[in-house]
Amino acid sequence: MQVGITHGAASCDRLLTPFSDTLCRDDARFVDAVRAASPIIAESADLARRFYAILIGREAVEFEPWLAQALGSAIASFARGLRRDIDAVRAALILPWSTGPVEGKINKLKLIKRSMYGRAGLDLLRARIMA
Repeated sequence: MQVGITHGAASCDRLLTPFSDTLCRDDARFVDAVRAASPIIAESADLARRFYAILIGREAVEFEPWLAQALGSAIASFARGLRRDIDAVRAALILPWSTGPVEGKINKLKLIKRSMYGRAGLDLLRARIMA
């Protein structure tokens, strides 16, 4: 099947992620064609979906087999990074705590700081953070 170039790289990665469950008919056909044309892309997309399910479901038992398969795939670099920080990954899957709320506040602070860079002073920064 000949696939016409109708999607850029940015939209292709979006289409192949775990969040692509509700695609329009044209996008679904495009994804099917890409997956059929490239087994490497299909395997990588499947691994991404499984990793997402492991994280959301906190399925620590499934992580080791997933990691072994990922290390032998096109996403091996990502898998090696996870393996380097394996203790933190296991803790994220097992422990009930999350740094999500703190990370959100830090990201908000950085966004405000970037938008104000070189302007006003600490008083305005403080006012915007407290708002």
